[in-house]
Amino acid sequence: MSPLLESPVSISLESAGLLLTPEEFDAINEYDEHYRYELIHGVLVVSPIPSPAETGPNELLAVFLWQYQRNHPSGHTLDDTLPQQYVCTPSGRRLADRLIWTGLNRLPDTKDDLPTIAVEFVSGGRRNRKRDYEDKRTEYREAGLKEYWIFDRFAESLTVISYKGKKDTVLVLNEGDEFESPLLPGFVVPIAEILTAAKRRAK
Repeated sequence: MSPLLESPVSISLESAGLLLTPEEFDAINEYDEHYRYELIHGVLVVSPIPSPAETGPNELLAVFLWQYQRNHPSGHTLDDTLPQQYVCTPSGRRLADRLIWTGLNRLPDTKDDLPTIAVEFVSGGRRNRKRDYEDKRTEYREAGLKEYWIFDRFAESLTVISYKGKKDTVLVLNEGDEFESPLLPGFVVPIAEILTAAKRRAK
């Protein structure tokens, strides 16, 4: 059985498998920056930092979002967007590749204001695909998000999941398609550019 950490101070790769409460996880302020940390159903999960094939297109998406915020007539709808931020789920803490806040009309408090959209860039491997397509889909719904975007360079697609009541709406788009979220009016997601950037860095 994994050990229970009563008073966490710092964590590293060796800390994987520790049993923590969300409050204990939130209290940690020292960690090895070469890894990512998530709390999933009370268990600390330690993962490598994202690859260039994930961080590159993530940064590109940020550029398009900031251009929309500054130049589009409806750009004020976008309150903020940040990479590598935690989503508080009922049973843990999930680290999203990117979070987007809309509709607040102010700079969000990342600790208290629920994000509107989560964005993930799929990593290789069956386990990672299950995490992005199944586990996080469920947990983001439970957390109260409104949309979930999944950029998949392997399938050359963008999957958009809209959480509406108890039923999810799933839309799968290819590189040549266009998508405009009702949460970001006038922002056409640059699907082709994002997927091209991901595939180029994966070589």
